[in-house]
Amino acid sequence: MFAVVRTGGKQYRVAPGDKIVVEKLDGNAGDTITLGDVLLAGEGSDLKKTDGLTVLAEIIAQAKGEKVTVFKKRRRHNYRRKKGHRQQHTILRITAVGDQKAEKKAAPAKAAAPKAEAPKAEAPKAEKAAPAKAKEAAPAKAEKKAAPAKAEKPAAKASTKNAAPAKGAAKKPAKK
Repeated sequence: MFAVVRTGGKQYRVAPGDKIVVEKLDGNAGDTITLGDVLLAGEGSDLKKTDGLTVLAEIIAQAKGEKVTVFKKRRRHNYRRKKGHRQQHTILRITAVGDQKAEKKAAPAKAAAPKAEAPKAEAPKAEKAAPAKAKEAAPAKAEKKAAPAKAEKPAAKASTKNAAPAKGAAKKPAKK
């Protein structure tokens, strides 16, 4: 079952077991609160009546949001103002919507262990196939390496008398 509730000027779609972050609400971590402003409720595609319907939530923590920097500037008037702000939030876990309560997660069963062993048995087969593909690709790479490389001509030495000076080097006056 799900519900749409309004709190802190915003609307949230919730279901049992969901965690939501809302504007600051009074209370400490571990307290249970009731969200009474239910706008819509339903299960699947069927809508339910919201008369007297409430949503129960448990406060997980009181926290602050990320810092927001507010910077004002008026150019050519030497006016600059910088402020920061961190909004207060409450983190909620929805425990019940109407009469439907959240299901607690069961511990993983030990029967799942044999299923985990089956993929391990298939893994060595995949490893055996991978080296065969690598052997086929290796000769092709070797042929590319064996191709003759173009011989480069050695650079000719430039004469120092007629050579232009390197960039940034100071120019010397010519002797007469």
